[in-house]
Amino acid sequence: MVEAPAPRGRPRDERSHAAIVTAAAELVAEVGYHATSVSAVAARAGVGKDTVYRRWSGKAGLVYEAVFTVTDNSPLPDTGSLEGDLRVLVQGLIDEFSAPAAAAALPGLLADFAADPALRDSIRGTFLRPARERLLELFARAEGRGETVAEVPDTLVLDALVGTVFFHLGIIGERPDRDLARRIAAITAKGIEAR
Repeated sequence: MVEAPAPRGRPRDERSHAAIVTAAAELVAEVGYHATSVSAVAARAGVGKDTVYRRWSGKAGLVYEAVFTVTDNSPLPDTGSLEGDLRVLVQGLIDEFSAPAAAAALPGLLADFAADPALRDSIRGTFLRPARERLLELFARAEGRGETVAEVPDTLVLDALVGTVFFHLGIIGERPDRDLARRIAAITAKGIEAR
């Protein structure tokens, strides 16, 4: 049996990681995306800039992780129905996009993503992969209950869910009512249900 090589360098300190992510979210909410810098985040987190740059290539990736991955780290809902599970996921997205840090970060992040295709691809690959994997698990359960068929276009469904929430909150600035998640989930479930 061949053993995996030991990781090189110092082990990652989860406390530093959490402090950096928290500092980034706080700063963006307080001063906005453009005024937030890696130096300011490092100072607030009590770490050196090199510690930040060992984890993130720059401000955009750091802010994205700090602000837009809360739902990805929440327990996967299991309400017993596809529509119920989607409702919980969508409500998490609504809550995430409604947070002050998200509202402050979104315009600057969108500009950075548009200007840098490599950054956009990195975010899609690194951060959206867990969301897609969660959706695949949710769809596998729904298929097991006979609610969907195997060929659910998971990436398209994820884009539709996130895009709808983003459009309502980020583009037209609608204040979401508690019924928005239910309506989005119902429409989505109806569109991918087994026929």
